[in-house]
Amino acid sequence: MTETSKDIRNCAFCAIAAGKAPAVIVREWPDALAVRPRSGGVNAGHVMVLPRVHVQDAGTDPEVTAAVMRRAAELMAEHPAANLITSKGAAATQSVHHLHVHCIPRQEGDGLPLPWTPQHAARAAIQKGEAR
Repeated sequence: MTETSKDIRNCAFCAIAAGKAPAVIVREWPDALAVRPRSGGVNAGHVMVLPRVHVQDAGTDPEVTAAVMRRAAELMAEHPAANLITSKGAAATQSVHHLHVHCIPRQEGDGLPLPWTPQHAARAAIQKGEAR
């Protein structure tokens, strides 16, 4: 068995896409599905869009990535503000190696920091003892 087929066999998102693992499915398309993160997500509207086929990350198959992004864009259109986030590789915080895109609705003052936001910079400064 190749490493790739072993990865697919053990992939939690492949199991969800095949209907063999539980998930809260928010929307389904022929090529993708949107599910709630098992943890509940970072806010009430947080969903992940994942392809029905196994693709390791957004850089592996541009056609599949484009289809997933198109489905995520459909969800984004329903919100006045939102983040669209995906990662490639462990150094970029990818923990499940099956392409998935987080669609996270936002609102002014929701307090959800991202690494490049002023809230995150302020929190990092406090942790370093640079600000009070």
